[in-house]
Amino acid sequence: MAVVITVAQRKGGTGKTTLAANLAAALAATKKVALLDTDPQGSLTRWHELRLKHPNAAPISFANPAGWRLSLELDRLKRDHDVIVIDSPPQIDTDARLAVRGATLVLIPVQPSPPDVWAAEGTLKLASDERRKAAIVLNRVPSASRQKDTVIAGLTERNLPLLQATIGNRTAFVDAFAAGLGVTESAPRSSAAQEVRALMREIMESLK
Repeated sequence: MAVVITVAQRKGGTGKTTLAANLAAALAATKKVALLDTDPQGSLTRWHELRLKHPNAAPISFANPAGWRLSLELDRLKRDHDVIVIDSPPQIDTDARLAVRGATLVLIPVQPSPPDVWAAEGTLKLASDERRKAAIVLNRVPSASRQKDTVIAGLTERNLPLLQATIGNRTAFVDAFAAGLGVTESAPRSSAAQEVRALMREIMESLK
């Protein structure tokens, strides 16, 4: 049975879509991966269209179902994929709830700032209501940020599910996304690629 990772966050601008794309690309190097875009903005759909221009990029199955079709698509893809990554809508609506309901893990990207942490609380509640495992990942972390340590301390004190791996605010992510690739493909030796691989390993280990 496939692992389903739903990337969810009710606040926009947290790098949710970029994170979903990079996780899918990194996982596709060794696993059969499907990627679902349920965000009405459709940025992930554009990314995948660009990806098709790279014949040597690891293959990723792709769909952009909405509403009740999401559950049907998940059932179909689970039969012959190892991992399914879902980019969910930023607002908590029916599509977001269905994406969380179908998840093995709800991955919540949070920038090191109080508004992002506050917004994550709603997503954590949604995951809890749907009885789904959830984890927070610090995303778009500036290289010099005192706020990072403050946020980590606050999350830890509240016993919220914070992953150890963090993702930096790096131009490599922007460049890779604009080309329809993940950083593990466009810049495999970069710090950005190392961060994504560390996150991927931590996630998959936590789901064993």
